[in-house]
This record gives sequence, structure tokens and C-alpha cells, in this order.
Amino acid sequence: MAIHGNPAYSGLNGSQTQLIPDVPTAHQAEALDLADAVRRGLTGSPKQLSSRFFYDDEGSRLFSEIMHLPEYYLTRCEYEILDTYKADLLALFSADNRPFELVELGAGDGLKTKLLLDHFWNELADFTYTPVDISKAALDGLVADIAQQWPQMALSPQHDDYFNTLKRLGNQAANEGNHTRTVVLFLGSNIGNFSPAEAVAFYRQIGQHLHPGDLVLTGFDLQKHPAIIHAAYNDSAGLTRAFNLNLLRRLNRDLDADFDLAAFDHYETYNPENGEARSYLVSEREQIVQLAALNLSVPFAAGEVIHTEISRKFSRAGIEHLAQQSGFSLTDWFTDSKKYFADVVYSK
Repeated sequence: MAIHGNPAYSGLNGSQTQLIPDVPTAHQAEALDLADAVRRGLTGSPKQLSSRFFYDDEGSRLFSEIMHLPEYYLTRCEYEILDTYKADLLALFSADNRPFELVELGAGDGLKTKLLLDHFWNELADFTYTPVDISKAALDGLVADIAQQWPQMALSPQHDDYFNTLKRLGNQAANEGNHTRTVVLFLGSNIGNFSPAEAVAFYRQIGQHLHPGDLVLTGFDLQKHPAIIHAAYNDSAGLTRAFNLNLLRRLNRDLDADFDLAAFDHYETYNPENGEARSYLVSEREQIVQLAALNLSVPFAAGEVIHTEISRKFSRAGIEHLAQQSGFSLTDWFTDSKKYFADVVYSK
């Protein structure tokens, strides 16, 4: 991930927190990861690009706009859940009067999380907020907002990879004999971007860095009428299209490519039989794209697609099965009034 220096921020009791300073090898690792994934994805059949590369600064900005679209019900439903059950969540997180560290993976602008933070702060909860994001702009914006609204909140922003952060926190807790509970937030149905095997591997890897009694709160988009789901990823304003096309803009910038964004379109499909919404970029014409940084020429036929994202929708049985496969126990289940969405607590 791209790592940049950032001024220190004051946490509770004057403790200093800061983003990780510049580490050139991390920049190199990110560049190599992008280059390797793009080379494999665009030389394979069918072509694909990983959705994890969507979230550069512009991608994060576009997604923040998408979350406010009328068709994109996910944000509103999860906000309703967190607002309705914020007291219940605080009781879970602070059970046995333990302090807790709220580690949010892919924090973005923290729109929904701020609702929890406000309640926790007003209830004098003993907690630290640790937002983790690969977008420096999104993370800096979130930190600035928190510093303005709750200037004394204990804050530990991490501009880093999810698992690097969890490993560091897990090792720190073990070394210090810390009784602080780790509560991992993975909101927004981001888990839907994983294949079934990848989701199991993801939670198992999280579990390696947690201790008994630690918790993971995940947002799951539930299966529902296919038309509702399709519209959420095919909005009339065209923001989802722009979000997907921005991935090509990033490759033009980071890999010295020459994608003509006007020569590609966005296509979305939803299969209610397997619960998979899939996004594609479609070549409008026969063309050859050059990626100078990779010394790679990629031919496209007219109508050929690049698979960019999968967003799976879940049943309760599937969510319970995922917990069992991953070594967690499903302890709590919260839904919105329409039962479109669920925030689920897994316990280590």
C-alpha cells in the first residue's frame, strides 16, 4: 500500500498517534503488487482486474458519492442498524468492563462509524478508534473530521494493509499482556467482494491475529428481489460506471498505460441463483492497449469484457456456515427493518 508521512495527532491523555512514515519498500511492494496483478489479469482469459485496486483517492471519492445514491440501499440500511442497536453493540464490545480497540478495515470517510463513535464517546466508553485504509486522502479526511468533532478521542489511524495492522496490534497485545478487547469492523458488505474460498481464508487470517473474546462485526448484504440489487450497481446517475472506469484511469497513471476511457463501457449483471452481482468493463471496439511500465500490449476484441468486481449476497445459513468454516462463533445478528442487510458479530 502507498505509505506517506503525516503529522501526529493527539489521542486521549495526550498520547501521540500518527500515520506510518514514508517507507520506500512499501511503495515498491504496492507497485509490484499492482503490476503483477494487472499483468496476470489482462493476459488471462477471461480478462480481469481486482476490485482492490478501485480505491485510489478518486475511487474513494466516487464511492463516497455512490453511498448516497437513492438506488444504493446498502448504506442507508446499515446506518439504520447501527443507529438502532448502538447501545447493544457498546454492551457487547465493552462486556466485562473491558476497554476495547475498534479497528475498522477500509474505514473510508467513516460515515456510519461516526454514529457509533458519537454514542461510545457520550457514554464515556473506554476505547481507541483505529481506522485502517489504503487511501491517504480518505484517511486524512476522516482523522480531520474526528479531531474536529471529538478532539480528545484516542485515535490511531493506520495507512497500511489490513493484516499488517492486525498483526502489529496482536503482537502488541501479547507482549504487553493487554486485556483490551479487539473489535474488528468490516462494514458495507465488503465481504461480498470475496469468493467463498477467499472469504474463509480472510476470516481465518483475521483470526490468527485475535485472542479469545475478540470480536468481528461484518456487514452482509442479504439476498432479496433481484431488481433491487441490480439497480444498486447500475445507478441512473452513472456513478458506478465512473467508479469502474476510474480503475483504467489509475492504470494509465500508475502503469503508463493508454486506455481510452471513451472506448470502454460498464456492464452489470445479477444472478439470483448464486447471489452474485458482477461488474464488467466492456471494450466498445477492437483495440490494442499499451502498458508501457509492463512492456505489455493487450488486444481487445469488440465486446470483450474485463471482470472487475463480484458482490455476493448472503443467506443466514451461508453466514453461519462461513463462521463455522473460519473458526468463529456467530454470537449476534442485527438487521434493518426491511431485512435487506445484516450486521453480524463473530466471536473468536
